[in-house]
Amino acid sequence: MKWIARIVIAALLLVVVAAAAAWYALPRHAGSLIESALESRGISLRTHGAVMHGFSGMRFDRLEIVFETPPDSCTKTGSRYSATVHGARLSWRLARPDETTERGKPFSVIPLSLSLSADSLRIEQQPSGMVFSDHEPLLSAGVTLLRETGLTFGFRPRHLDYTVENGTVTNGGIRLEGVSYGVSVRSSADWEQPPSLLRITSLGSGNEKLPLGNFRAMFGLRKIPETPCALVLEDCSADLFGIEVTTPEIRYDLEKKETAFTLDIQDVPLATLPGFRSTVAQRPTAKGALSGSIPVEFRDSTLTVRDARVRAVKGTKLLYYGLDGKPWLSIEASPETSDADLLTNLNATVTLESRDEKLSRIVLKDFYSSCLGGTLRSAPATYDPSEKENRLRLNMQNVGLPARLKLHGDFSGSFKGSLSGTLPLTLKQDGLVVEGARLGSNGGGMVVHTPPRRKQSAEERLRGEEQGEATYTYTSPDLVVSRTASGKTTVDFTLKSLSRKTAGGELRLDRPKGRLVLWRDRDNPSVVSLTNFYAGFLNGSVGIESLDYDMKSRSAETVLTLNALPLQTLLDLQGLKKILATGTVMGRIPLKMKDGVLEISSGNMGAEETGKIIYSTTPEELDAANQSLRLTYEALSDFSYSELHSSISMKPDGESVISLQLKGVNPAFQDGRPVHLNLKVEQNLLDLLRSLTISTSIEQAISEKAARQSK
Repeated sequence: MKWIARIVIAALLLVVVAAAAAWYALPRHAGSLIESALESRGISLRTHGAVMHGFSGMRFDRLEIVFETPPDSCTKTGSRYSATVHGARLSWRLARPDETTERGKPFSVIPLSLSLSADSLRIEQQPSGMVFSDHEPLLSAGVTLLRETGLTFGFRPRHLDYTVENGTVTNGGIRLEGVSYGVSVRSSADWEQPPSLLRITSLGSGNEKLPLGNFRAMFGLRKIPETPCALVLEDCSADLFGIEVTTPEIRYDLEKKETAFTLDIQDVPLATLPGFRSTVAQRPTAKGALSGSIPVEFRDSTLTVRDARVRAVKGTKLLYYGLDGKPWLSIEASPETSDADLLTNLNATVTLESRDEKLSRIVLKDFYSSCLGGTLRSAPATYDPSEKENRLRLNMQNVGLPARLKLHGDFSGSFKGSLSGTLPLTLKQDGLVVEGARLGSNGGGMVVHTPPRRKQSAEERLRGEEQGEATYTYTSPDLVVSRTASGKTTVDFTLKSLSRKTAGGELRLDRPKGRLVLWRDRDNPSVVSLTNFYAGFLNGSVGIESLDYDMKSRSAETVLTLNALPLQTLLDLQGLKKILATGTVMGRIPLKMKDGVLEISSGNMGAEETGKIIYSTTPEELDAANQSLRLTYEALSDFSYSELHSSISMKPDGESVISLQLKGVNPAFQDGRPVHLNLKVEQNLLDLLRSLTISTSIEQAISEKAARQSK
């Protein structure tokens, strides 16, 4: 800094001397006079368009100065500076004498104040290639003219002041914008720059801004004896990915070209981060804040993070909202009563690569972190601003995210286990894309739905209709998740089991699987699509080919397919005690939901093959039965059916009609005479579905049929 200050002051002084000589002698030769005077000191100066302003200053359209500094003891290399000033205006005036003035010797010591203003200033330093530019700079300096012999004058620089307010620095592919700094050096302080506030608004590469900005630090050039090659920045702060980070000190070793420091994150509000600033319906909201420390080492364009830690302060959470504007899911990053670690032992290596004086790539390697009891790792990844796609593959192992989930509103529950899998991320120009992320859990969960109680009608109370809760339990989820840049999310899922339990019974699905599609249509984000759904049910299976459910209107329409359902299991589920049956049935049940109310139209089921139906009676029942009813009992005592068909329909209020047709024979009944039996059951099917049991409706239908035949 001493060399630069002295050379700049010398250049300013010589410009003043040359200007004064030109005013008294030959103005048209001012440029050559200045150039000759500076060349003797190793400074090359060229002026263009010199205009004389009088006794107090002069103007140049362009001023070019080139000078060199000797090799530095730390960097072992010299520097060459090329400065270009456009619209330069140089002025001078006599300054007030100071204590260095030799009293009694008129004109032997003349203090001068110099001022240089310009439209623009550009300084290039080689061999580093660093370029500094500033608009409307203003430099001021103080020098003392010393008369040596006769009319020969020497000079002694006293100070140099230059306040940078909005400068720009470029070096290779890196661009610093909004640079502010106050230069103020004095001969009385051995020309050392005292600490001054350095500000950098943003950091960029080419035309793209990097996620680091609003840098602030106290910076000076005062050397420390024990570390003479260290540049020290104190009280540093910056915004990194929207998070304010601070560190008390950064020391950069000019000789080794390396530095090490620790970035501190202090209670950064989660709500201020990107992704939480859109409307409630489009994003989660955040409560709480993040804190942490990130130890950083930097050497040869490589940044290394060692053992970093990020914590969530107490009560930090993400809240997801439904279409009604109420929260339905939260991710609890920490308890309400204490802080909690999110990431620990975070390590990574980031290398900045340049090409053609621009930042060409950012290479991430060796990323590893402990997270919620598990680990996160990343395969080597590259970010290239010129590429349309940049990929990152994140591996998760036993991350305890499920235990942090909490449901709200009509739902509650608990989730156990941990998540493991891979998360391939692709950063495209139009957004973030997830391509086939596979996530699995060794645990499960329980969701309890407690609907709000409503006033019941007299009929509902007489029927004993329940308004109780339903409990859904799942185990071992396996997910494949994909997301487009527009937000469309596809989830291919497989569960080990899924069950629904109420006070009346339990319904269980084995190995359910299918595909969910969310946010497919931006104009109608409330639609959730289910396709290719399949599950084991009652030793058979059920399936749905396609279903579009509108969460806003609570409407949907689909067809439920049934395959290989054992007839005996269906009878057992309905609570029939006297009927034994073999064979399986299949069918198609059209389902239609509107405003949350279910309707069935023209559903049908049929036997897949022949089988048997045995209706058991006691001797007491046979003795009490009339002749016709006794005949029916005899026909069904060992009935081999060749055809079994049923149809079902249900109105929105639950009232349903089930028709059953049976054809077959009983070898022991009337020498194998063919029997054709029609049964019809009318009841409220919703009541049966709520309780998951049917008392003895079919048994009653058989008895009623026999009674009608006897009449």
